[in-house]
Amino acid sequence: SQAKRLSGSSEVLERLEENGHQSKRLKRDVGEEDAEDQNKKSPKRKIVLLMAYSGKGYHGMQRNVGSSQFKTIEDDLVSALVQSGCIPENHGENMKKMSFQRCARTDKGVSAAGQIVSLKVRLIDDILEKINNHLPSHIRILGLKRVTGGFNSKNKCDARTYSYMLPTFTFAHKDHDVQEEAYRLNKDTLDKVNKLLACYKGTHNFHNFTSQKGPKDPSAKRYIMEMYCGEPFVRENIEFAVIKVKGQSFMMHQIRKMIGLVIAVVKGYAAESIIERSWGEEKVDVPKAPGLGLVLERVHFEKYNRRFGNDGLHEPLEWTEEEEKIAVFKEQYIYPTIINTEREEKSMMNWLSTLSIHDFNSSAAEMQANSKNSK
Repeated sequence: SQAKRLSGSSEVLERLEENGHQSKRLKRDVGEEDAEDQNKKSPKRKIVLLMAYSGKGYHGMQRNVGSSQFKTIEDDLVSALVQSGCIPENHGENMKKMSFQRCARTDKGVSAAGQIVSLKVRLIDDILEKINNHLPSHIRILGLKRVTGGFNSKNKCDARTYSYMLPTFTFAHKDHDVQEEAYRLNKDTLDKVNKLLACYKGTHNFHNFTSQKGPKDPSAKRYIMEMYCGEPFVRENIEFAVIKVKGQSFMMHQIRKMIGLVIAVVKGYAAESIIERSWGEEKVDVPKAPGLGLVLERVHFEKYNRRFGNDGLHEPLEWTEEEEKIAVFKEQYIYPTIINTEREEKSMMNWLSTLSIHDFNSSAAEMQANSKNSK
Protein backbone atom coordinates (compact mmCIF):
# COMPACT_ATOMS: atom_id res chain seq x y z
CA SER A 1 0.00 0.00 0.00
CA GLN A 2 2.92 2.31 0.75
CA ALA A 3 4.32 1.64 -2.72
CA LYS A 4 0.94 2.43 -4.21
CA ARG A 5 0.75 5.69 -2.26
CA LEU A 6 4.25 6.60 -3.40
CA SER A 7 3.56 5.84 -7.06
CA GLY A 8 0.26 7.73 -6.81
CA SER A 9 1.95 10.78 -5.34
CA SER A 10 4.73 10.65 -7.93
CA GLU A 11 2.12 10.58 -10.69
CA VAL A 12 0.51 13.71 -9.17
CA LEU A 13 3.92 15.40 -9.02
CA GLU A 14 4.62 14.29 -12.59
CA ARG A 15 1.31 15.79 -13.65
CA LEU A 16 2.01 19.01 -11.76
CA GLU A 17 5.42 19.29 -13.35
CA GLU A 18 3.98 18.57 -16.79
CA ASN A 19 1.29 21.21 -16.27
CA GLY A 20 3.59 23.81 -14.82
CA HIS A 21 0.68 24.81 -12.58
CA GLN A 22 0.00 24.66 -8.85
CA SER A 23 -2.25 22.10 -7.20
CA LYS A 24 -5.14 24.61 -6.98
CA ARG A 25 -5.34 24.56 -10.76
CA LEU A 26 -5.44 20.77 -10.77
CA LYS A 27 -8.39 20.67 -8.40
CA ARG A 28 -10.30 23.15 -10.53
CA ASP A 29 -9.65 21.12 -13.70
CA VAL A 30 -10.93 17.97 -12.04
CA GLY A 31 -14.04 19.81 -10.90
CA GLU A 32 -14.65 21.08 -14.42
CA GLU A 33 -14.21 17.60 -15.85
CA ASP A 34 -16.63 16.14 -13.27
CA ALA A 35 -19.26 18.66 -14.30
CA GLU A 36 -18.68 17.80 -17.96
CA ASP A 37 -18.87 14.07 -17.27
CA GLN A 38 -22.29 14.45 -15.68
CA ASN A 39 -23.58 16.11 -18.83
CA LYS A 40 -21.79 13.98 -21.41
CA LYS A 41 -21.00 10.29 -21.59
CA SER A 42 -17.64 10.89 -23.26
CA PRO A 43 -15.02 12.16 -20.77
CA LYS A 44 -12.60 14.90 -21.86
CA ARG A 45 -9.07 13.74 -22.56
CA LYS A 46 -5.83 15.48 -23.54
CA ILE A 47 -4.86 14.62 -27.11
CA VAL A 48 -2.74 15.87 -29.97
CA LEU A 49 -3.98 16.24 -33.54
CA LEU A 50 -1.72 15.92 -36.57
CA MET A 51 -2.81 18.62 -39.06
CA ALA A 52 -2.01 19.39 -42.69
CA TYR A 53 -3.21 22.51 -44.48
CA SER A 54 -2.65 24.78 -47.45
CA GLY A 55 -2.18 28.28 -46.03
CA LYS A 56 -3.08 30.30 -49.11
CA GLY A 57 -5.84 32.80 -48.34
CA TYR A 58 -5.35 32.55 -44.57
CA HIS A 59 -3.72 35.06 -42.21
CA GLY A 60 -1.62 32.40 -40.56
CA MET A 61 -2.40 29.62 -38.10
CA GLN A 62 -3.21 31.44 -34.87
CA ARG A 63 -6.74 32.63 -34.21
CA ASN A 64 -7.28 36.37 -33.79
CA VAL A 65 -10.39 36.56 -31.61
CA GLY A 66 -12.35 39.68 -32.43
CA SER A 67 -10.90 40.28 -35.91
CA SER A 68 -13.06 38.07 -38.11
CA GLN A 69 -11.98 39.75 -41.37
CA PHE A 70 -8.55 38.08 -41.03
CA LYS A 71 -9.40 34.41 -41.38
CA THR A 72 -6.98 31.90 -39.83
CA ILE A 73 -6.58 28.11 -39.93
CA GLU A 74 -7.67 27.89 -36.29
CA ASP A 75 -10.98 29.63 -37.08
CA ASP A 76 -11.92 26.73 -39.34
CA LEU A 77 -10.50 24.12 -36.94
CA VAL A 78 -12.39 25.40 -33.86
CA SER A 79 -15.62 25.62 -35.86
CA ALA A 80 -15.20 21.96 -36.92
CA LEU A 81 -14.44 20.85 -33.34
CA VAL A 82 -17.64 22.50 -32.08
CA GLN A 83 -19.82 21.22 -34.95
CA SER A 84 -18.53 17.66 -34.57
CA GLY A 85 -19.35 17.66 -30.84
CA CYS A 86 -15.75 17.29 -29.61
CA ILE A 87 -15.87 20.48 -27.57
CA PRO A 88 -18.68 22.62 -26.13
CA GLU A 89 -19.44 25.89 -27.89
CA ASN A 90 -18.06 28.06 -25.06
CA HIS A 91 -14.66 26.32 -25.44
CA GLY A 92 -14.60 27.55 -29.02
CA GLU A 93 -15.06 31.10 -27.79
CA ASN A 94 -12.42 30.75 -25.05
CA MET A 95 -9.71 28.35 -26.22
CA LYS A 96 -8.01 28.29 -22.81
CA LYS A 97 -10.93 26.20 -21.55
CA MET A 98 -9.76 23.30 -23.72
CA SER A 99 -6.06 23.96 -22.97
CA PHE A 100 -5.47 24.59 -26.69
CA GLN A 101 -1.89 25.05 -27.88
CA ARG A 102 -0.37 24.95 -31.36
CA CYS A 103 3.21 23.82 -31.98
CA ALA A 104 4.07 26.59 -34.44
CA ARG A 105 2.38 29.85 -35.42
CA THR A 106 2.74 29.70 -39.17
CA ASP A 107 2.63 33.12 -40.91
CA LYS A 108 0.18 34.41 -43.50
CA GLY A 109 0.07 32.12 -46.57
CA VAL A 110 2.35 29.46 -45.03
CA SER A 111 1.28 25.80 -45.30
CA ALA A 112 1.87 22.79 -43.05
CA ALA A 113 2.21 19.06 -43.62
CA GLY A 114 2.86 18.13 -39.98
CA GLN A 115 1.45 20.75 -37.61
CA ILE A 116 0.60 19.49 -34.09
CA VAL A 117 -2.00 20.99 -31.77
CA SER A 118 -2.74 19.82 -28.21
CA LEU A 119 -6.15 20.19 -26.57
CA LYS A 120 -8.78 18.53 -24.37
CA VAL A 121 -11.69 16.98 -26.27
CA ARG A 122 -14.48 14.48 -25.79
CA LEU A 123 -13.29 11.25 -27.40
CA ILE A 124 -16.42 10.63 -29.48
CA ASP A 125 -16.75 7.72 -31.93
CA ASP A 126 -15.21 8.22 -35.40
CA ILE A 127 -13.72 11.46 -34.11
CA LEU A 128 -11.32 12.15 -37.04
CA GLU A 129 -13.97 11.50 -39.67
CA LYS A 130 -16.45 13.77 -37.89
CA ILE A 131 -13.97 16.65 -37.52
CA ASN A 132 -12.83 16.34 -41.16
CA ASN A 133 -16.48 16.36 -42.34
CA HIS A 134 -16.72 19.94 -41.05
CA LEU A 135 -13.39 21.11 -42.49
CA PRO A 136 -12.63 22.37 -46.02
CA SER A 137 -10.68 19.82 -48.13
CA HIS A 138 -7.46 21.89 -47.90
CA ILE A 139 -7.36 21.39 -44.09
CA ARG A 140 -7.14 17.78 -42.85
CA ILE A 141 -6.69 16.08 -39.48
CA LEU A 142 -4.47 13.10 -40.34
CA GLY A 143 -3.85 11.58 -36.92
CA LEU A 144 -4.68 11.63 -33.21
CA LYS A 145 -2.81 10.41 -30.11
CA ARG A 146 -3.48 10.52 -26.35
CA VAL A 147 -0.89 12.46 -24.34
CA THR A 148 -0.15 13.22 -20.68
CA GLY A 149 -2.65 15.47 -18.90
CA GLY A 150 -0.43 18.54 -18.85
CA PHE A 151 1.09 18.14 -22.31
CA ASN A 152 1.68 21.43 -24.15
CA SER A 153 2.59 21.03 -27.83
CA LYS A 154 4.56 24.28 -27.94
CA ASN A 155 6.62 23.81 -24.76
CA LYS A 156 7.31 20.11 -25.26
CA CYS A 157 8.53 20.50 -28.84
CA ASP A 158 12.33 20.00 -29.17
CA ALA A 159 12.67 21.07 -32.80
CA ARG A 160 10.77 22.03 -35.94
CA THR A 161 11.56 21.17 -39.56
CA TYR A 162 10.45 23.51 -42.35
CA SER A 163 10.85 23.28 -46.11
CA TYR A 164 10.90 26.13 -48.62
CA MET A 165 10.04 25.36 -52.25
CA LEU A 166 11.26 27.90 -54.80
CA PRO A 167 11.85 28.12 -58.56
CA THR A 168 15.56 27.66 -59.27
CA PHE A 169 15.75 30.78 -61.50
CA THR A 170 15.75 32.55 -58.10
CA PHE A 171 19.49 31.76 -57.90
CA ALA A 172 20.41 33.09 -61.36
CA HIS A 173 23.01 35.90 -61.18
CA LYS A 174 21.51 39.40 -61.43
CA ASP A 175 23.56 40.19 -64.54
CA HIS A 176 22.08 37.26 -66.50
CA ASP A 177 18.91 37.63 -68.52
CA VAL A 178 16.84 34.64 -67.41
CA GLN A 179 13.98 32.85 -69.13
CA GLU A 180 11.92 31.34 -66.29
CA GLU A 181 11.02 28.06 -68.00
CA ALA A 182 14.40 27.56 -69.66
CA TYR A 183 16.56 28.08 -66.55
CA ARG A 184 18.28 25.06 -64.99
CA LEU A 185 20.41 25.19 -61.84
CA ASN A 186 24.00 24.05 -62.38
CA LYS A 187 26.03 22.07 -59.83
CA ASP A 188 28.41 24.94 -58.99
CA THR A 189 25.55 27.28 -58.09
CA LEU A 190 23.83 24.58 -56.01
CA ASP A 191 27.13 23.94 -54.18
CA LYS A 192 27.43 27.66 -53.45
CA VAL A 193 23.85 27.78 -52.15
CA ASN A 194 24.55 24.85 -49.82
CA LYS A 195 27.84 26.33 -48.62
CA LEU A 196 26.00 29.52 -47.63
CA LEU A 197 23.05 27.70 -46.03
CA ALA A 198 25.49 25.63 -43.93
CA CYS A 199 26.82 28.89 -42.39
CA TYR A 200 23.58 29.15 -40.43
CA LYS A 201 24.19 25.90 -38.54
CA GLY A 202 24.86 26.26 -34.82
CA THR A 203 23.78 29.01 -32.41
CA HIS A 204 23.73 32.61 -33.66
CA ASN A 205 22.14 35.92 -32.78
CA PHE A 206 19.32 36.24 -35.34
CA HIS A 207 18.03 39.68 -34.26
CA ASN A 208 18.48 40.93 -37.85
CA PHE A 209 16.17 38.17 -39.10
CA THR A 210 13.01 39.35 -37.35
CA SER A 211 11.40 42.71 -36.58
CA GLN A 212 10.60 41.62 -33.03
CA LYS A 213 13.98 41.49 -31.26
CA GLY A 214 16.85 43.82 -30.43
CA PRO A 215 20.55 42.80 -30.57
CA LYS A 216 20.80 42.48 -26.76
CA ASP A 217 17.69 40.28 -26.43
CA PRO A 218 18.88 36.81 -25.31
CA SER A 219 15.87 35.18 -27.01
CA ALA A 220 17.23 36.31 -30.41
CA LYS A 221 19.84 33.53 -30.09
CA ARG A 222 18.57 30.46 -31.94
CA TYR A 223 20.05 27.01 -32.61
CA ILE A 224 19.94 25.64 -36.18
CA MET A 225 20.61 21.89 -36.55
CA GLU A 226 20.69 21.58 -40.34
CA MET A 227 19.97 23.61 -43.47
CA TYR A 228 20.47 22.52 -47.09
CA CYS A 229 18.99 22.68 -50.61
CA GLY A 230 18.04 19.41 -52.30
CA GLU A 231 18.41 18.38 -55.94
CA PRO A 232 16.22 20.35 -58.37
CA PHE A 233 13.18 18.86 -60.13
CA VAL A 234 10.82 20.07 -62.89
CA ARG A 235 7.09 20.73 -62.39
CA GLU A 236 4.84 22.36 -65.01
CA ASN A 237 7.94 23.18 -67.12
CA ILE A 238 9.55 25.18 -64.29
CA GLU A 239 12.50 23.84 -62.31
CA PHE A 240 12.06 23.96 -58.52
CA ALA A 241 14.22 23.05 -55.53
CA VAL A 242 13.39 22.55 -51.85
CA ILE A 243 15.42 24.00 -48.96
CA LYS A 244 15.10 22.10 -45.65
CA VAL A 245 15.85 23.68 -42.27
CA LYS A 246 15.66 22.09 -38.83
CA GLY A 247 15.97 24.27 -35.74
CA GLN A 248 15.01 24.30 -32.10
CA SER A 249 12.59 27.18 -32.67
CA PHE A 250 12.17 30.09 -35.07
CA MET A 251 11.12 33.72 -34.71
CA MET A 252 8.61 35.51 -36.91
CA HIS A 253 9.92 35.76 -40.52
CA GLN A 254 13.30 34.25 -39.51
CA ILE A 255 13.41 31.44 -42.10
CA ARG A 256 12.20 33.68 -44.93
CA LYS A 257 14.92 36.23 -44.09
CA MET A 258 17.61 33.52 -43.79
CA ILE A 259 16.71 32.34 -47.29
CA GLY A 260 16.30 35.91 -48.58
CA LEU A 261 19.85 36.82 -47.56
CA VAL A 262 21.36 33.73 -49.21
CA ILE A 263 19.48 34.55 -52.43
CA ALA A 264 20.87 38.12 -52.31
CA VAL A 265 24.44 36.76 -52.00
CA VAL A 266 24.08 34.12 -54.74
CA LYS A 267 22.56 36.67 -57.13
CA GLY A 268 25.47 39.06 -56.56
CA TYR A 269 23.68 41.81 -54.65
CA ALA A 270 25.55 41.22 -51.37
CA ALA A 271 29.00 39.97 -50.30
CA GLU A 272 29.30 36.59 -48.55
CA SER A 273 30.59 38.38 -45.44
CA ILE A 274 27.12 39.86 -44.84
CA ILE A 275 25.91 36.62 -43.22
CA GLU A 276 28.62 36.77 -40.57
CA ARG A 277 28.01 40.51 -40.14
CA SER A 278 24.28 39.99 -39.63
CA TRP A 279 24.93 38.16 -36.33
CA GLY A 280 26.69 41.23 -34.90
CA GLU A 281 24.94 44.04 -33.07
CA GLU A 282 24.71 46.39 -36.07
CA LYS A 283 21.38 46.57 -37.89
CA VAL A 284 21.73 44.88 -41.29
CA ASP A 285 19.20 45.21 -44.12
CA VAL A 286 17.98 41.59 -44.57
CA PRO A 287 15.38 40.95 -47.32
CA LYS A 288 12.42 38.65 -46.57
CA ALA A 289 11.62 35.98 -49.20
CA PRO A 290 7.91 35.43 -50.07
CA GLY A 291 5.82 33.31 -47.69
CA LEU A 292 4.33 31.18 -50.48
CA GLY A 293 6.95 28.39 -50.58
CA LEU A 294 7.28 27.87 -46.80
CA VAL A 295 5.87 24.64 -45.32
CA LEU A 296 5.99 23.35 -41.73
CA GLU A 297 7.10 19.77 -42.47
CA ARG A 298 7.22 18.19 -39.03
CA VAL A 299 7.72 18.84 -35.34
CA HIS A 300 9.92 16.78 -33.04
CA PHE A 301 9.26 15.54 -29.48
CA GLU A 302 12.37 13.48 -28.71
CA LYS A 303 12.52 14.24 -24.96
CA TYR A 304 8.81 13.56 -24.45
CA ASN A 305 9.06 10.30 -26.43
CA ARG A 306 11.98 9.09 -24.34
CA ARG A 307 10.12 9.82 -21.11
CA PHE A 308 6.53 8.86 -21.89
CA GLY A 309 6.54 7.13 -25.30
CA ASN A 310 7.02 3.65 -23.88
CA ASP A 311 5.46 3.99 -20.42
CA GLY A 312 2.63 1.60 -21.31
CA LEU A 313 0.03 4.39 -21.16
CA HIS A 314 1.08 6.73 -23.97
CA GLU A 315 2.31 6.32 -27.51
CA PRO A 316 5.45 8.06 -28.81
CA LEU A 317 4.61 11.13 -30.89
CA GLU A 318 5.82 9.68 -34.17
CA TRP A 319 3.71 9.48 -37.29
CA THR A 320 5.21 6.75 -39.49
CA GLU A 321 1.76 5.26 -40.22
CA GLU A 322 0.53 8.68 -41.39
CA GLU A 323 3.53 9.38 -43.69
CA GLU A 324 1.65 8.24 -46.79
CA LYS A 325 -1.37 10.45 -46.01
CA ILE A 326 0.99 13.40 -45.47
CA ALA A 327 2.70 12.77 -48.84
CA VAL A 328 -0.66 12.50 -50.65
CA PHE A 329 -1.90 15.75 -49.06
CA LYS A 330 1.26 17.61 -50.13
CA GLU A 331 0.90 16.38 -53.72
CA GLN A 332 -2.82 17.28 -53.82
CA TYR A 333 -2.93 20.61 -52.01
CA ILE A 334 0.43 22.11 -51.05
CA TYR A 335 2.71 21.68 -54.09
CA PRO A 336 0.03 22.57 -56.71
CA THR A 337 -0.84 25.73 -54.74
CA ILE A 338 2.80 26.83 -54.64
CA ILE A 339 3.41 26.00 -58.33
CA ASN A 340 0.17 27.50 -59.69
CA THR A 341 0.40 30.65 -57.56
CA GLU A 342 3.99 31.15 -58.69
CA ARG A 343 2.95 30.79 -62.33
CA GLU A 344 -0.07 33.11 -62.02
CA GLU A 345 1.07 35.72 -59.51
CA LYS A 346 4.88 35.51 -60.05
CA SER A 347 5.47 36.20 -56.35
CA MET A 348 9.15 35.16 -56.49
CA MET A 349 9.90 37.03 -59.73
CA ASN A 350 8.25 40.19 -58.38
CA TRP A 351 10.15 39.91 -55.09
CA LEU A 352 13.49 39.42 -56.89
CA SER A 353 12.97 42.76 -58.63
CA THR A 354 12.97 44.48 -55.19
CA LEU A 355 16.43 43.18 -54.17
CA SER A 356 18.23 46.04 -55.91
CA ILE A 357 16.50 48.52 -53.55
CA HIS A 358 18.19 47.02 -50.46
CA ASP A 359 21.44 48.52 -49.14
CA PHE A 360 23.59 45.51 -48.32
CA ASN A 361 26.87 47.37 -47.90
CA SER A 362 26.03 49.89 -45.20
CA SER A 363 25.00 49.32 -41.62
CA ALA A 364 22.02 51.30 -40.28
CA ALA A 365 24.37 53.70 -38.47
CA GLU A 366 26.34 54.38 -41.67
CA MET A 367 23.14 54.92 -43.64
CA GLN A 368 21.94 57.48 -41.07
CA ALA A 369 25.32 59.25 -41.10
CA ASN A 370 25.31 59.38 -44.91
CA SER A 371 21.83 60.88 -45.02
CA LYS A 372 22.85 63.53 -42.41
CA ASN A 373 25.98 64.42 -44.41
CA SER A 374 24.03 64.74 -47.64
CA LYS A 375 21.62 67.11 -45.89
